[in-house]
Amino acid sequence: MAIKALIFDVFGTLVDWRSSIAHEAKMLLSPLGLSTDWHAFADDWRNEYQPAMEKVRSGQRGFCKLDELHRGNLDIVLERLGWQQVDEATRQQLNLGWHRLDQWAEVQQGLTRLRQQFVLAPCSNGHIGLMVNLARHNHWHWDAITGAEIARDYKPQAIVYQASAAALGFTTEETMMVAAHSDDLVAAARAGLKTAFIARPDEHGPGLGESVAKSPMDYSAADLMDLATQLGCA
Repeated sequence: MAIKALIFDVFGTLVDWRSSIAHEAKMLLSPLGLSTDWHAFADDWRNEYQPAMEKVRSGQRGFCKLDELHRGNLDIVLERLGWQQVDEATRQQLNLGWHRLDQWAEVQQGLTRLRQQFVLAPCSNGHIGLMVNLARHNHWHWDAITGAEIARDYKPQAIVYQASAAALGFTTEETMMVAAHSDDLVAAARAGLKTAFIARPDEHGPGLGESVAKSPMDYSAADLMDLATQLGCA
C-alpha cells in the first residue's frame, strides 16, 4: 500500500534540543550568578523525561501536557544543583525554552520537499500548543498536529502512532513514522506503521546520537533531504 502520510518525532529528529536548552539555560540563569556546564544541564533535564512519562504510561498519574512534566523535571534538576533561589518567573520562562528549540540545518527545506508528495504532521510527546510554537519558531508548515495529546498517552504506546494515523484519515499501512531513534521506530512498526530512520549522530553531543539504525527500517537516511530524495520528492 502506498505511503500517503509522514509523521515525525520532533525532539532530536527535527530540533537540536540539547544545544537549544543549553543556550536558554545559560541566557536565563547566568545573570543570576549561576554557572555550570550548560550542555550537562540540558542532559540532566532531558534525563528526567522518560521517567516522568513512564508514570503516565503506567497509570501512576493521569495524562498531562508535557509542559507540566518538563516543569516538574526542571524543579528536580535545580534542587539537585542547590539552586533553589531561582525564582518562579525564571523557572516558567526557562520551561518555555522547549517551545523555542532550533531546528537542524536542513529540516525546513527537507519538510518543504516532502510536503509536495505527502501529508505531514508531528507525532511527538509534546502537546499541541508546544508543537504550534515550534512550528512557528522554525517556519514549518504542518498539515495537522498529532501525537500524545491526541492519544492521551505517551510514545512508545501503540495508540499514539495509531491515533495519529487515524486522525489524518489514513491506515497505519499508509503512514510512515520518521525518527532519529530506533526504539521509537520499532514501536511504530509494531503498531503497523512504515518506518524511516534519520541519522542524528550529534543529538546527545558530538558522536553521541544514533548514526545508524539499530534495527531494520523501511528507509534509512542521512537527513530529511536524503529521505526526500529517496522518496522521489523534487
